Amino acid sequence: MEQTGLQIPEKYAIFQTGGKQYQAVVGKTLGIEKLDLSAGDAVTFNDVLLVKLGDAYKVGAPFVANATITAEIVKQTQGPKLIIFKFKRRKKYRVKNGHRQPITVVRFMSIDA
Repeated sequence: MEQTGLQIPEKYAIFQTGGKQYQAVVGKTLGIEKLDLSAGDAVTFNDVLLVKLGDAYKVGAPFVANATITAEIVKQTQGPKLIIFKFKRRKKYRVKNGHRQPITVVRFMSIDA
C-alpha cells in the first residue's frame, strides 16, 4: 500500500467544549469556542471522549475516566466575516448583515489519561 503523506500523531485526544468536538495534539494550536479567560491563562478540559497513546486507544462512555487535557490560552480573536444576505425577488427586499464569531486560540501542553 502506498503512503499518502497522512501523519497520524502517536498521542492525541478528542474532547468537547462549547457543544463541539475537537482533536488535541500536544504542541499544536487550535481555535475553539470562546472561553472567558485572558491570554496566558491555563485551562483544563475534562470532557475527554477518546485518548490515543501509542497503539492503545481509550474510549469513554461518554467520557474517559481521569483523563484531562491541559492547554494555555494564546489569544482571544474573531473568526472570518460571514455575510448574511436576505433577498426576495420582485419585492424590493434586500438585507445585508455580517457576523464574526469570537474565537479563543489555545495551545495544548499535555494530555493525561
